[in-house]
Amino acid sequence: MKVIVSLEQRFDRAPDGTVWVPGTFGYAYWKRYLGVFDQVEVLARVRDVNQLSSGWIRSDGDGVVFLPVPYYIGPWQYLLCRGEVNRVCRKGIDNCAVIMRVPSAIASSVHMVLRSKGQPYGVEVVGDPYDVFGSGGVRHPLRPVFRRIFHRDLQAQCRSASAAAYVTRECLQARYPCGSLSLGVSDVDLPQQAFVTSYSSVELGRGAFAGRPRSASKRGSATLISVGTLEQLYKGGDVLIRALSRCRQEGLDLRLVWVGDGRYRKYLESLSARYGVAGGVEFRGQLSAGDAVRAELDRADLFVLASRTEGLPRAMVEAMARALPCIGSNVGGIPELLPPEDLAPPGGAKALARKIREVVTNPARMAQMSARNLEKAQEYREEVLRGRRLAFYRFVRQQTEAWVQAMGGG
Repeated sequence: MKVIVSLEQRFDRAPDGTVWVPGTFGYAYWKRYLGVFDQVEVLARVRDVNQLSSGWIRSDGDGVVFLPVPYYIGPWQYLLCRGEVNRVCRKGIDNCAVIMRVPSAIASSVHMVLRSKGQPYGVEVVGDPYDVFGSGGVRHPLRPVFRRIFHRDLQAQCRSASAAAYVTRECLQARYPCGSLSLGVSDVDLPQQAFVTSYSSVELGRGAFAGRPRSASKRGSATLISVGTLEQLYKGGDVLIRALSRCRQEGLDLRLVWVGDGRYRKYLESLSARYGVAGGVEFRGQLSAGDAVRAELDRADLFVLASRTEGLPRAMVEAMARALPCIGSNVGGIPELLPPEDLAPPGGAKALARKIREVVTNPARMAQMSARNLEKAQEYREEVLRGRRLAFYRFVRQQTEAWVQAMGGG
């Protein structure tokens, strides 16, 4: 059986028809689904390009093809081309399993088709649109409207899903519970209790882990690192730059490396200049996942994620696996990774600066954080998560096969 996986990631298609992506969603990612399904069809935005960006990795391959929708950017453009997205979904979803990675604007179209057919489906819940469209995260005059719409849509998508996998253990489950099945198809004998599990998108192999915790570093001197997209401001780059400025004004010898790129990079570069820290901030751009990012993590002393919203941040788990001390915002799944003493409130540069100062001026504490994080990251080893992931895939396949047979398609 084929599975269609919808997600909000954007992809590029080369002149030879191959599909490429920065970071996470390369071919190795889709091979996870091939452990249960015969083929993966990726429903996502794809644009044709004459030249590929440096550092991108191939996403399609044996058993993995793409079902492209218009290459919209942002909620407004999605609304303008929603009719075409709906058409692609109606045409493409036919007697196959469906898993939606949500939140996603595309998922709204997919959900509409599935509900009209009474078809079971699964959701992989990786974020919270209510926080994404909160104040400071997205700059758009219709932000409050989008916040209500996508929050409501995600609640509905989870409520009627036959299976749900969350990246958090508690946070997203509380806001977006997966209810008992109510598909509106009386002659389909399906269980009335949904399958619910949790696993991260992170899959750490042996090479992802540092060999040992870090020793105490030099007091008050450190290289900070943050990893995340700059397409919007919800990763808190502006907050971190203001916090860095405060710390340097207090005499701390700190610099910041940011890995990731997007349309707000120039804004953050200008913000660094405005706060007098341009010489201490380096934007490294988009790097290939794996060794290139790990090399940057290994050269740094402290990982800081000042996000306004998160699911369970892959970048932080990878930093923990490299035995990096970490500071994060008290949002989403971050409190499931870090203890309270390593958290700061979202959006507050003053509080974040105070937390950074507490850590970098205490070498013994940094060493303790390193050891704790390396141990915590063991929970995200590939072999630990694989069983939950495969059980979720199998349930979605079994439910879909039963539905197809009952509908006379088997």
